[in-house]
Amino acid sequence: MNIYKLLQLNRKIKSHRIKFLGLFLLHKFNKRYLAVNLDPVMACNLRCKMCYFTDADYVKTLKGQFKPDDLDLVAKAIFKRALKLQIGCGTEPTLYKNLEKIVALGKQYQVPYISITTNANLLTEEKIEALLKAGLNEFTISLHGVTKESYESFMQKASYEKFLNAFKAFEALKATYNFKVRINYTFNKDNFYELQEFFKHFSPESFDILQIRPIQKIGNTEYNDFDISTLTNDYPEVIRAVRERCKQYDITLLAPQSIASLSNENESSFIFDYTFCYISPNKFWKEGFNWREESFNDFSKQIGWSHTLFSNIFKTKKQLRSLTNRLNYEIEFN
Repeated sequence: MNIYKLLQLNRKIKSHRIKFLGLFLLHKFNKRYLAVNLDPVMACNLRCKMCYFTDADYVKTLKGQFKPDDLDLVAKAIFKRALKLQIGCGTEPTLYKNLEKIVALGKQYQVPYISITTNANLLTEEKIEALLKAGLNEFTISLHGVTKESYESFMQKASYEKFLNAFKAFEALKATYNFKVRINYTFNKDNFYELQEFFKHFSPESFDILQIRPIQKIGNTEYNDFDISTLTNDYPEVIRAVRERCKQYDITLLAPQSIASLSNENESSFIFDYTFCYISPNKFWKEGFNWREESFNDFSKQIGWSHTLFSNIFKTKKQLRSLTNRLNYEIEFN
């Protein structure tokens, strides 16, 4: 399954009514439509300056990890309705010892697409191959700097050499396994221009998707300059050059068309909160879900989830707009 083709289709369908009708029917007929985002352990090995893990007070609230026996219950409760399983949403999943088991459970329940979001500093070729053998489809890699100096400055406690070694392993293993590597590059006014040197540092044979996204306020972070207005004039030219290189190497690019477009309404996001399912040791989708003893179908009946999806077909965009605030991205296939 090509998850990016589905995302592109979602953007092409402009009517939110058609989208909610589709979700309603998928739900009623017990089909897959959930994007399950699972944090198995509430910790991270790095302290990236643009991340809430640099907020010491907030980090103290992030505790816990799934017990091995609980993983089977998690999978039983919801994996049958998952269209995508993303392991790692706000923490670092490679700190979890039973990571391969989560992937294997996803495959056992026939989840069409399984990915891991990681900073890659704990990934060795052996660990990467173990995850691939378990059935992983994609590695999504966080990146905050192209050069060694910038990378290790923004991603504190990280090793640029370990990061590059992971990409060397990706390139080598692509000869044997069919999987995707996605880079999520978060830019601010201090690391944006490094994108001009991106392909000097990263082999186009080692990754398949490049997402370029602006800094966002996600807490009391060490780096807190969120003003990127000074990039407005240069942004199109820098992105144009990146786009040309991506086309040259058949790499999918996800990037805003301009700085100004970031403030535009992303109409494809109206259904986001109705497909997004977050799971951690402390939270499971919606409050009150006794996931150890009941299934997604059982709980969704209790809360009238089917009625919620159906009623949204008849709501106006204005009524739904207050619930969404998603960035605008264009997905460019080459």
